Amino acid sequence: MSRTRIIPIPVLGRHSINAYLLLGRRPVVVDAGTPGSGRRIHDAIAAHGVDPTDVSLIVLTHGHIDHFGSAAELARLTGAPVAGHIADLAPYRTGRVREPYLPTGPMGRLMARNAKLHVRAEPLEPEVLVRGETDLADFGIEARIMPTPGHTAGSVSVLTDQGDLVAGDLIANSFMGLIPGRPANPPFHDDPLGNLASLQRMLDLGATRLHVGHGSPLESDRVRRWAAREQRRLGRLRAAGRLRTRPADDPVDVPVDRQDPERTA
Repeated sequence: MSRTRIIPIPVLGRHSINAYLLLGRRPVVVDAGTPGSGRRIHDAIAAHGVDPTDVSLIVLTHGHIDHFGSAAELARLTGAPVAGHIADLAPYRTGRVREPYLPTGPMGRLMARNAKLHVRAEPLEPEVLVRGETDLADFGIEARIMPTPGHTAGSVSVLTDQGDLVAGDLIANSFMGLIPGRPANPPFHDDPLGNLASLQRMLDLGATRLHVGHGSPLESDRVRRWAAREQRRLGRLRAAGRLRTRPADDPVDVPVDRQDPERTA
């Protein structure tokens, strides 16, 4: 079994927004940053000694503009197919996130006013439609795409056989990565309790080190302690009727005759 290496690719600042390069028998990229960052990610892949055209797959963790914004551009530059969960197809197909954003605290309320989070990305149609747990061995790494709904309905993470979890916005570092190693909510969640349940499931499945979209890696012991406190906090908000959750969207219709069964998981 070849160990999967996890290499962060900074898209904004040192850790404010991260994409990831996963190296095994073949390289896989997780997330594609903000609009206009495709070339930066492409060049960072090459700087690590990897031919960008060898990338076997681009996995999108969810349909927020800072994670899928350059997916269409990066797919053209690498020639790699894009994988995305069916529940976030609407943002991918339209290039627009579901609005309004639902802030998790003061940082989210401030960031929701940022015009850059409301721009339209280049739309794309993921070639690999994720519906459930998806083995990535055929794409060259010993890992699985794991549905982790809550941040958005179609959020996913990538769990390697060694316990590394590329977690998207399942959790973050405080202040968008400015306080390294300190677990925190990202600025927004569509379903905070659902997200926390997804996080707990990943920990129970053996995630030991969490590589996040905003910040540096987090160790599982510290995340568990944070999650216990967060469970109590969310319970109080729910009891007080102050916990906001986005209503479920109607299912996205994906006709069977448009699917390649080998490209649908």
